[in-house]
Amino acid sequence: MGRTCSLLILVLLLILTGAQGCENGFLQLSKTECVDKDECEDKPCGPHAKCFNTVGSYYCQCEDGFRSTKTVNFTVEFYATCLDINECLEDKNICGPNATCINSIPDYTCKCKNGFASSNGTTEFKKGVNVSCSDIDECLEDDICGKKAICKNSEGSHSCVCDKGFVLSGNPTRCEDICVINNTICGNGTCHNGADGYYCACHSGFSNYGNVQSRCTELNWGIIEDMSSLKETFGPAYDQLVQLTNKCKEIAENETSTKEDWRGMLKLLLSVIDQLLSGKPFRDNRKVSTFLDTVEGMLKLIGPFNTPPGLNESSNHTELQLHLHKGSILPQGNVTLSLQHAMLDIQMETVAGAPSQYPDFAAVSLLSYSNLEESAGGFFDGLKKPDNKTLKINSKIVTVTVSNTDTSFLKEPVLITFNHLQQLNQTSHCVFWDSSLNGGVWSSRGCTVKESNLKNTVCSCNHLSSFAVLMALYEVEDRFELQLITWVGLSLSLVCLFICILTFGLIRSIQSQRTKIHLHLSISLFLAYFIFLIGISRTENKVGCAVVAGLLHFFFLASFCWMCLEGIQLFRMVVLVFNSSFRRLYMMAAGYGVPAVIVSISALANAKGYGTERYCWLSLDSIWSFFGPACVIIFVNIIFFLITVWKLAQKFSSLNPDLNNLQKIKTFTITAVAQLCVLGTMWIFGCFQFEEKTIAMTYLFTIFASLQGVLLFIMHCLCSKQVRDEYKNILSKCCAPQKKPYSEFGYTQSSKAQGSKSTQDTGDSQM
Repeated sequence: MGRTCSLLILVLLLILTGAQGCENGFLQLSKTECVDKDECEDKPCGPHAKCFNTVGSYYCQCEDGFRSTKTVNFTVEFYATCLDINECLEDKNICGPNATCINSIPDYTCKCKNGFASSNGTTEFKKGVNVSCSDIDECLEDDICGKKAICKNSEGSHSCVCDKGFVLSGNPTRCEDICVINNTICGNGTCHNGADGYYCACHSGFSNYGNVQSRCTELNWGIIEDMSSLKETFGPAYDQLVQLTNKCKEIAENETSTKEDWRGMLKLLLSVIDQLLSGKPFRDNRKVSTFLDTVEGMLKLIGPFNTPPGLNESSNHTELQLHLHKGSILPQGNVTLSLQHAMLDIQMETVAGAPSQYPDFAAVSLLSYSNLEESAGGFFDGLKKPDNKTLKINSKIVTVTVSNTDTSFLKEPVLITFNHLQQLNQTSHCVFWDSSLNGGVWSSRGCTVKESNLKNTVCSCNHLSSFAVLMALYEVEDRFELQLITWVGLSLSLVCLFICILTFGLIRSIQSQRTKIHLHLSISLFLAYFIFLIGISRTENKVGCAVVAGLLHFFFLASFCWMCLEGIQLFRMVVLVFNSSFRRLYMMAAGYGVPAVIVSISALANAKGYGTERYCWLSLDSIWSFFGPACVIIFVNIIFFLITVWKLAQKFSSLNPDLNNLQKIKTFTITAVAQLCVLGTMWIFGCFQFEEKTIAMTYLFTIFASLQGVLLFIMHCLCSKQVRDEYKNILSKCCAPQKKPYSEFGYTQSSKAQGSKSTQDTGDSQM
């Protein structure tokens, strides 16, 4: 059965094969004739495609405006899709300038843009029909902008510019009186429309700070309205302050005030500040608070009336920089104000305040005072005092004011860079003046040190006020032991120096070039110690205290100069060994003239450096006018001392060959130490008084300095055989009137006279 089915199928295939006699693409008309078949009748190409019949076959092509996803010609066996061509994307300039291309299937159209018309009047066109789009001048139409406006044509459009005092409003848009459509535009003022546009006439007590088209805001006169408290505080300057306030009110209410008027007000304010600072220091924290609060209030009032971008002004005791922005646009970005002694970095957003409260202006000022430190110094109750240190203002005091009324806590802190008054390696503290605490004190609340070095300190503060930089100095404790040593030592030195003056001034037999130096050294030290004892603490009279400080400066420097001459003379005697002596004029010029010149220059450069709050001595900023020359003299004397000691050591070896080594060392040591003390090198210990933990140096300095007169008496009187002999003669004459011949050490009267003459010639004191 299976074999039969297979044979039947084979026969059927043979029959069918025999009937198919034509090739693909042809139809069989008879057993011997084949004709071409039109495949396009079956529409094999799909949508958006055209079919083309060929002999024995066919091919497809996409219609115009479409593109095949494969080849240009395709058949159903290689099926492709015809997609629309977006002529507007492929040729962006297909429609030409001022026209818009709109794609469609299968084509595109071009239309002129709004404000343009086609050259042939048609609304739609295609590329290649020689059509262009030209601008339509809308201003040729009648009353397109209405009255109170000027039409200005532009390419493809037009604009209406309203006359001054009018704004576009309504539908259709027309120019309307701004004072009518916006009755709150002037705030607390009346809106008027004039030839130059609208302007605001502010009500009494309000101002738009010279910008007539800005809202009127309230003038804050509260800070200076109560003038009664200022009369006692400011004294002679009170009348000028009242005059300044009244004139400020008059100009503020005058609609015709000019920028010169307000700049003159700033100059007048600085003049009043000068008068206040040129007198005696306030020395009262309440007066300092009143002064700073008044200055801040006046700056906030006067500053915004000036003209952008601001100004710089200076006077004898002040330096001011003002930065000003005006306009309805809120200012942004950082602004830097720089003075000689300080610099301020602040964001304009901080200056302007919240956008809802922005009064169409933003003003910031930086004011530096040249000599307010003395008035405001010492009020450090709001600070924690560092251990064993005292606080001192080490910068100029500056006041920062802004137009922003809310500056109690700033989102962005301000940066203030202070230049140091003294370049000392001490800790710096950023502080502000807090008028609300104990009548006014320095406080560090909200202020931190961002960066500090020897020359300057950068402070970061989150509020505004008056600021300064403090430094912490090592404070030498006022110990009872030091006072006792000072008083006992100076008293003994005064007695010894008085004996030295009598010895070198009255005993003619010992007088020589060197004893003259001894005499003037003793006189200078005696006067310096005497003035120190009676006047160092008399600070109640400032003028008298300054005089005491000046006299101490002069006589101590004179002592150093005579010490220098002492060292030079000793050097000449031991090393150079010649008999030429100083001329008296040169000696006096070096001993008294040099210190007089130094003190005069120092007093002229810084007169206020003479006298401090505790002592009638030089302040820290003037102390180097004493220590500078003193250190130079000490250095010179040390050089001379080393050379002299070296030569003395050689002489001890050559003149005393029989002395044993111990005796040589002993003699040399005593002579060296005594001479070192006489030449004033113990003052080196005074240079360590600016450092911490130097109490040992303080004791050494106090002991050696107070006993210098005693050391001079021992060195030049008791250690001098010739002087001792004269003392013996005087005592013998007082106790036994009979005259005895001088024969000590085998000398005769004639030999003594000859020795005295020799001593006078060489200036040697026969140590």
